[in-house]
Amino acid sequence: MRIAHHPAVRACTTTLALAMLLATGTAEARRKDKPAPPPALVPVELTGTYRLDAGPDVAGTLAITADRRFEYRLAAGALDEEASGRWEFVGARTCLTTEPTPQPPAWAAKSVAKGPTVRVVWPNGSGIAGIGVRVGFGDGGDTAALAGGYTLEDGWTLPPDEKRLPRWIELIEPVHDLTSPRFPFDAARRLLVTLVPNDMGKVRFDKACLDPQGTALVLHRGEGAMKFYRFDR
Repeated sequence: MRIAHHPAVRACTTTLALAMLLATGTAEARRKDKPAPPPALVPVELTGTYRLDAGPDVAGTLAITADRRFEYRLAAGALDEEASGRWEFVGARTCLTTEPTPQPPAWAAKSVAKGPTVRVVWPNGSGIAGIGVRVGFGDGGDTAALAGGYTLEDGWTLPPDEKRLPRWIELIEPVHDLTSPRFPFDAARRLLVTLVPNDMGKVRFDKACLDPQGTALVLHRGEGAMKFYRFDR
């Protein structure tokens, strides 16, 4: 197994690249923010197509159209994001709202009689590798927890030298930063967990605002700020 190609390594690289991108955009936006133009000028200033220029491993586009629609795309390592919907004025700013509202992914667990300690699968039954595992041995607190590593496609098994009985398990999908509920074990102490993707990868913008910065746009979202440069002129 080549470590550089392990899902957990790719996920960590993706998370680090995106975090660095957002942190850089946030700092630059703070330094260069200018007052938003009057609403009457915003459509002329913003309508067009923009590209996120953030190095070889991160790329994205943002299209703002005169019919008050937008299209957003981002690829950062193993992460792919998209969103589409409408833009509107909020005061003197132009803000994006995803339509329809994305349905978040969901986790479902059931006890099984045989197999590994936990196996994570898609709804079609295929196994998912690279899911972070955390097991608890106490009554729900964190004082007796084990960072168990990552699943393989055929699951994850409690280390053979671990003599404590597992009480609960928590799972983390690192690419999209998804954390499962804390699932309790019953007497079987084996779980099959299904990750239902729903609208995984679709970003929920809820009045995420844009600020013009010369010929560029700074998109403010919960994780930070992203700067897009116009390339259609």
